[in-house]
This record gives sequence, structure tokens and C-alpha cells, in this order.
Amino acid sequence: MSTLKYRLGRTVDIARRAGYSVQQIRNLERDGVLPPATRTATGHRVYGEIHLRSALAYRALAVGAGPIEAKRMLRAFHTAPISEALAMLDATHARLHTERVELGHAKRAAASISSEPIDDVHSTDSMSIAELADALGLRTSTLRHWDAAGLVTPDRTEQGARHYTPDQVRDVRIVHQLRKAGFPIAQLRAVLPELRRANRFEDVRSALAARDARITARASALLEAAAELRVVISLASQADSSMWAQCCCAPEVSGT
Repeated sequence: MSTLKYRLGRTVDIARRAGYSVQQIRNLERDGVLPPATRTATGHRVYGEIHLRSALAYRALAVGAGPIEAKRMLRAFHTAPISEALAMLDATHARLHTERVELGHAKRAAASISSEPIDDVHSTDSMSIAELADALGLRTSTLRHWDAAGLVTPDRTEQGARHYTPDQVRDVRIVHQLRKAGFPIAQLRAVLPELRRANRFEDVRSALAARDARITARASALLEAAAELRVVISLASQADSSMWAQCCCAPEVSGT
């Protein structure tokens, strides 16, 4: 067996191997992302392969699930039953799968919506907020929120009521699909001005392609994390077996 399995050495050693700073390694141990290090007689930390693998798993999980969720999962892998820890990883994969499915729907819907020609537009073609909300299965409060957020600002009648032109209706439909695909409002606010230009479908497609690339990167990171976590589980199991063997083989102590 490689000595790496049992000992890496100082904090700086694992920091270099994992690509973190010394302080970050200490913080990860403090937060339970790494199991507690053993200590020398003089109080210095001594790390092993399980610490390195835990740090690498956290790095990948932070990309795939976010740093907060990554910390929760690593703590579970170190302290909770393995079935519970694996369930958390399964849930992360399931959420990512849902995002990918919704993104596929959004791509098809955006392509159909963006290619709809709007010719010979008349003011009588506008829709009230209630009509539009009913047509799309939305609440009027959602449309008001998108208006207040600067996503789609409708025209106003003389009485101040919201009315949406055909162009604005199309904007709302695209926003609706992209929101379902998980695009945050801040991101949509930055993208929508480009979508209103002549080649708007190309802009929509680019935005969706970027989202697709991020999902793929997160999925790849989860795959990388799973490989590291498998080693963490194996090392923890071996450590438990060794401790059990030591307990079973220890000589009995007389009570006298």
C-alpha cells in the first residue's frame, strides 16, 4: 500500500496536493468537510489520504452543488449513515436532471415562440394584463413583478391600466419559458435588451446554450466528486474495520 493512504504529513502538504491554502484546509477541517486530523505529541496536525480525498471531493461538489450544499454532504459522509449521505448526493443529481429536462423544454418553446412573425401590428391587438395572465396560466401579480423588475414593461392606457403589444406578449412568453428553465431575474434583465434586437432568436439560443454548458460542467463536477467520495467511503470503512479488530483482539483486563 502507498504511504499516502495513511499519511500525507503537515497542513501545507495536503494544501499543496488539494490546491488550497493552509488556512483553507484548517477552515475545511473546522467546518467538518475534512475529518479531524490526528495530532502529534507537540500538537501538530497530521493528515492522511482521506483528508486529501475529502478536500478534492469538496472542490468538485462546490462546483456541482454549490459550496453550502457541498459542506453539508461532506459532513454527512463523515458522520451520518452512508445511506443518508448517498441520498443527499442522489438528490443533487435529481435536481440537476430536472434542470436539464426543463432546459430542453425551454429550448423548444423559445425556438417556437421566437420564430413567430408579428406583422401588421395594430393597437387593437394588445392584451390586458388579465387576458395575458389567463392565456399563459400565470398570476397577474407575476406579470406586475416582471414589470417592476424591468423585464417586460407594458404600455399603459389613459386610465393607467397595463396593456401588452404583440411584441411585449412575445417577450413575456420568452421570459416565462426561461424562468421555468431556472434563469434568475438578474440574468434575464441583462439578456433581454439583446433579445429585443433583430436577431433575437440567436440571442435566446446563445443564452440557452450557455445555460446548457453550465449544467454540463456541474454534472461533470459531480462525476468527479463521486470518484473521490468512493475513496473516502472505502478509507473510512477500512479505518472502522481496523478499530474493530483492535478492540476484539485487545487482551481482557482483570477486574481485580
